[in-house]
Amino acid sequence: MDVEGALRERLVDAGVELVLSEGAASAGLREIARRAGVSHGAPRRYFPTHRALLSAIARRGFEELGVGSAAAIAETAALREELAAPARVYVAYALERRGMFELMFRHDLLDSGPRQGAADGPRLREAMLPMFARIVELVVRCRGEAMEPSAAVTAAALWSNLHGIAQLWSWASLQLALGGSPGGDGPDGPGRLVEAALKAHLGPAVA
Repeated sequence: MDVEGALRERLVDAGVELVLSEGAASAGLREIARRAGVSHGAPRRYFPTHRALLSAIARRGFEELGVGSAAAIAETAALREELAAPARVYVAYALERRGMFELMFRHDLLDSGPRQGAADGPRLREAMLPMFARIVELVVRCRGEAMEPSAAVTAAALWSNLHGIAQLWSWASLQLALGGSPGGDGPDGPGRLVEAALKAHLGPAVA
């Protein structure tokens, strides 16, 4: 990697660290530059806008999530587990890396439109849409149906359900509703909720 590429990566590394430690709202250009050990104007040389830098940070999250999901799927044998395993990874990632998870889906803050020859690399849609397409594919296979618009709707509903579980659990709202302890997994923990979501959208698992 050349010097320019190394400095660009250093800025993204500093941004990732900041988002994870203090949340997406803290990831300003000046603070990222300070943490990266460069001048406050340096980020503009590599990222034309603040949104472009935040998008590069968010793409790291999608890369991490993709690697974790692929590893979980590689250890599965049953078809339904190919969807259940990454669903559990998704919720676990959200709870373990809350700042990054929050940023990844903030399309009001990120460059998520179609790419138009931007020098800062692919827009966020190139990171997020393949993830959703994979969910649709797995829903189709699990339900044994053709690739129809209804499969995308089911996948979107399942994704929304998983995202809601992750978000509400991180706020301790679900623990309160279920009468559990705020920090513990317990019998009504997120793993059990993920299974309930899969059953609701795909039907009961076939032994």
